Amino acid sequence: MTIKTGKLTDPAVRAFVNAVNDGDQEACLSILTPDATMADDGSDRDVAQWIDREIFSSRGHMDVVNESNRGQDLVVNYRNDTWGEMRTRWHFDVTGDGHIARFETGQA
Repeated sequence: MTIKTGKLTDPAVRAFVNAVNDGDQEACLSILTPDATMADDGSDRDVAQWIDREIFSSRGHMDVVNESNRGQDLVVNYRNDTWGEMRTRWHFDVTGDGHIARFETGQA
């Protein structure tokens, strides 16, 4: 069972998931702070390059299975054309003005 994106608790995380699932790279980048950082399986990556490669160039899609920590921690069935489908965890650090300053993802 997945959680409908519109039901996600945190507005910034909801906007991120919507942007990913809509294939809208501009909207995804606009929800991030200008100096946002990220990590994949514990290794820091260049945010813009990673988002382009792992999400938008490979048609990424997030089906949220569970949320916790006020909606800033997700368990997701993530799929893209490069890796297929896998269970992943996502953690988002959201600023007071509703932007994502950092996200971390990896195998769940």
